[in-house]
Amino acid sequence: MFQFKQFSICQDRCAMKVGTDGVLLGAWARGGHRVLDIGTGTGVIALMMAQRFVGAEVLGIDIDAVAVAQASENAMASPFASRVSMLQADVCTFQSAMPFDSIVCNPPFFIDSLPSPDARRSIARHTDTLSYRQLMQNSWRLLADEGQLSVVIPFDCRERLESEAFIVGFFKTREVAVKTTPRKAPRRYLLAFSKHSADFEKSEGIIEDVPGHRSLWYETLTGDFYCSA
Repeated sequence: MFQFKQFSICQDRCAMKVGTDGVLLGAWARGGHRVLDIGTGTGVIALMMAQRFVGAEVLGIDIDAVAVAQASENAMASPFASRVSMLQADVCTFQSAMPFDSIVCNPPFFIDSLPSPDARRSIARHTDTLSYRQLMQNSWRLLADEGQLSVVIPFDCRERLESEAFIVGFFKTREVAVKTTPRKAPRRYLLAFSKHSADFEKSEGIIEDVPGHRSLWYETLTGDFYCSA
């Protein structure tokens, strides 16, 4: 179990566990009245969005039935149970009667590597099950005209993902280059896309000032979620 300030995440049946990437995205992404979490896994990002945006209706979808079952249990045990729901669905065929103001996704990122022998972990980590083109096409289809798509992506996948976003018609509106420590190159990026051109916000974040000591930026971003050590 991973304990946050306002909710807990049980993850023993999920292929992908709670990690820094998901926490970063859940603490950073912009929300709205209707939020969609694509590839919800444990449900951690969906629950973080529900905590941050009071009154938001949050839906998490995943193709892994076991993950959806555990994410549903996590949601039902949270203070946001009435506003968070989980559904087993493939975003490529998922239909919604109404568009979403915010879409969040911590997408599969392995492109050219060998699949994991663990089939469910392979599904969660490899783009064979959700390509960046499919992610962008379906995010465009499901996103409200003034909505925003937010993702977290490893540094070496950024150009491929951005290319697919631009082909669909998205404009990049926000970017945070995230470093593990000040002297290291960025290892991941937080990116946001909209359907219309807007002022571009670019910044840098550092997770640890020195190994083992969280930076002020990271503490400020995630302070509403992490329990004190």
